[in-house]
Amino acid sequence: MRRLISLLLLLIVALGIFLCFSGASFGAEGASRAGKLTEDKVNFGRRYASRGLEENKAGNIVASVVVNYRGFDTLGEVTVLFIAAVGLAAILHARREEATPSKAEPASLIVFTGCRFLFPLILLLGAYIFIHGHLTPGGGFQGGAVVASGFLLIYLGCRGRGLRSAGVAVAESLSGLAFLAVALVGLAVGGSFLLNFLPKGSAFALFSGGVIPLIYVAIGFKVGSELGGIIDNLSGEAR
Repeated sequence: MRRLISLLLLLIVALGIFLCFSGASFGAEGASRAGKLTEDKVNFGRRYASRGLEENKAGNIVASVVVNYRGFDTLGEVTVLFIAAVGLAAILHARREEATPSKAEPASLIVFTGCRFLFPLILLLGAYIFIHGHLTPGGGFQGGAVVASGFLLIYLGCRGRGLRSAGVAVAESLSGLAFLAVALVGLAVGGSFLLNFLPKGSAFALFSGGVIPLIYVAIGFKVGSELGGIIDNLSGEAR
C-alpha cells in the first residue's frame, strides 16, 4: 500500500512538471495566452493592485490580499500550523515519558546577560511588526515568528526557564477564536465571510484598514504562541 501511494505521488509530481514545461495555461498569464481571459473578464491580480488601497485603505496591498480578499486561505494556513504543533507535541510527549531526565548545562555569562536584555526588545519588535502589518511589509506570521525567536533566546540563554503550557494554550485558543469571531461577524453583518465591515479610516494611518489590523494581531498571537510551544517541546526533548 505504501509503495502504491508513493508511486501515485510521483506520478502527480511528474504530471505537474510535464504541464509546466509543455506551456499549459496557469493563472492569468496562461489564460491570456490561451485566449480564455478577455478584457471583459476580471484579472484579479490587476484588480487587487489597482483597487486594494481604495477599498481597504491598507497601505500594504499584500495585507489586503492575504487577510481580506483571500483571508479564508490564511485561516487554512493557521489551521495547518496548529495541527503541526499539536502533532509534534503529541509525539514528543510520548517520547519524553520513556526518556530519563537530565540537568541542563548552564549558559555562559554573556549569553545569559544578552538573553535577559534582548528578550523584551524582541517581543516589542514582534508586536510592532504585526500591529503595523497593514502599513509596512510584515504581518501576523512574521511578527509571530519574531516573538517566538525571543522564546528561543530564553531557552538558549536562561536555561531551566520555559513557557507555561496553560498560558500558551489560552493565548493560542483566544487568538484563533478572535480570528473566527471577526470572520463570522462579517458573515452576519454583510453576508460575506471575513467581510471588512469596520470603518476603513484614512490610508497609511495606524487606525486604518478596517478588520485587517485586528486579524493580524490575532494571527501574531496565534503564530507566536504556537511556535513558542513548538520551541518549548523541542527544548524539553533536548534536555
